[in-house]
Amino acid sequence: MPWLQLKLTTTKTYADAVGDELMMLGGLSVTLEDAADNPIYEPAPGETPLWNDIQMMVLFDAQINTDEVLAVWQENPFSEFTAHEKFEQVEDKDWVREWISRFEPMKFGERLWICPSWQPVPDETAVNVLLDPGLAFGTGTHPTTSLCLQWLDQADLHNKTVIDFGCGSGILAVAALKLGASKVYAVDIDPQAITATSENAKRNGVLDERLIIGQPEILGDVVVDVLVANILAGPLESLAEQISSHCGSHAKIALSGLLNHQVESVSQTYSTWFDMQQAENLQEWSRLTGTKK
Repeated sequence: MPWLQLKLTTTKTYADAVGDELMMLGGLSVTLEDAADNPIYEPAPGETPLWNDIQMMVLFDAQINTDEVLAVWQENPFSEFTAHEKFEQVEDKDWVREWISRFEPMKFGERLWICPSWQPVPDETAVNVLLDPGLAFGTGTHPTTSLCLQWLDQADLHNKTVIDFGCGSGILAVAALKLGASKVYAVDIDPQAITATSENAKRNGVLDERLIIGQPEILGDVVVDVLVANILAGPLESLAEQISSHCGSHAKIALSGLLNHQVESVSQTYSTWFDMQQAENLQEWSRLTGTKK
């Protein structure tokens, strides 16, 4: 059965109220998008920011009377803060299955493949990480994850200890173990990331004593040979001293989640403790690497 979608524009001041009112009129879900060029790169912890100008899509059952809904909406006081209201038909799809059908095996570097678990691996002799998209960020499709995977592929991880700081799906932690690391600490403040990392580790046969998963507090005074952090520039800068404290002499770091224009500031911050190298770029994103002094 097809759905009907009401599209309109509003502002962040009234988005919550407008969405609530339309849900009371029979809306089933509300989706928000940027209606202008106002990107949000780094929300502060605990914040859920919105763009200044918002395009709202409200999903309705196809059996509703659209003229009636629009007429009732025009009588609502909050309609004063919306514009360009228009209904359109939405094709009925299993959107999860649609996305899954497009998720193909991806190669990073010389030997590392990220493969959806429902497809055969392209190369049985390669280092294959089986991954199902789920609760947390990190499938290899985003440039920052790709940059980190490429770095891990070329790094010497044999018998090394590693921290995956902000592990998300656990893709980097699992890859590090499969690339030869002796122990990996996968930490994240998001409980969903802890769950996702455990599930992906189990899927890859590495949910054992070599992998320690939890909140950052589990690190204690742990010092490792390699640390990879694919988070954001703001947290990377604020956590720089803490990250440095977990890196032994000559330890290697890879930092990503950076936009190209943020590289200089982050590199300068980490140069207090690390000999920083030139950034590697992919699209508008960057990865910094360094060696502990």
